[in-house]
Amino acid sequence: MFLFEAIPWYSWLMFLGVTLGLILLNEFSRLNKWTALFCFALVPLALTLFVWPATAGAGSSTGTWFHWVKVYSALAGCLGFLLIRMSRKVENSKFRVIFPPLILALNILEACVRDFQCFSLNGVVDGVMMVGGPWNIMNGIAGILNILTISGFTGIYVSAGKRRDMVWPDMLWFWIIAYDIWNFAYVYNCVSDHSFYAGAALLIAPTLAAFFIKKGAWLQHRAHTLAFWMMFTMACPAFVDKTIFAVQSSHSPAALFTVSALALASNVAVFAYAAYRIRKYKRNPFKQELYTDLKAYQEVAQKAGAAQ
Repeated sequence: MFLFEAIPWYSWLMFLGVTLGLILLNEFSRLNKWTALFCFALVPLALTLFVWPATAGAGSSTGTWFHWVKVYSALAGCLGFLLIRMSRKVENSKFRVIFPPLILALNILEACVRDFQCFSLNGVVDGVMMVGGPWNIMNGIAGILNILTISGFTGIYVSAGKRRDMVWPDMLWFWIIAYDIWNFAYVYNCVSDHSFYAGAALLIAPTLAAFFIKKGAWLQHRAHTLAFWMMFTMACPAFVDKTIFAVQSSHSPAALFTVSALALASNVAVFAYAAYRIRKYKRNPFKQELYTDLKAYQEVAQKAGAAQ
């Protein structure tokens, strides 16, 4: 294949299992505050004390600063969103407006920094094959554009119902798709041999949840599934590169360039569309939602349970 070496049927089966597993774990963590605290506080505490020091140490493919920062930033997002969802005081504070876009932007920025860093890396680095090149710069720029198009966070609210999901109606499908392409390109650029699972499966799971299970809650789904994957891969780093299910990247410069070019093009398009709407409708993306008149926005608001 263009992106990967030959993918056997059992790896496709495992891909399906990983995707469905992440969706099911996300659903479990959404049940109530106790399941969420178990998943995102108790389990990572035990892993930090007893597992990760041995499995994600120096020389491991998950032993880099980025993996450690990523797992804790994902967990911080999960716990912060849980506060917004379950605490009336926090839900009605400025924290509800500031924290979600801030943690999202920081997570994207971490990846952009890593992409720029990998531009000059070639060969095996920390157990991962690196092929640095202009694609890293292209995708880093795409990530920055993705940050700049985060909008409408003043419209975040907690949905009605027992699960009290954090809903962000202005975060519509075109932004999510642009994010997914950028993030896949990041993983493909910087951890290529992990990208079949950590790139594709990990991105498909929250997107399916946002499109078909709980509309408008993509960021919550993304944080949960990312935290689950990071906890797993730091505990079992061999899964993605040393087991029979491992799928190796082609490490092709043409493939690397193509995915980063798609990421850059899609994020330029979303940036241009956001800029057009800001100018035409004179909306401030830091104080107003940009897409309230779109059918996709209205569908999210209606199906999410728009009681604010």
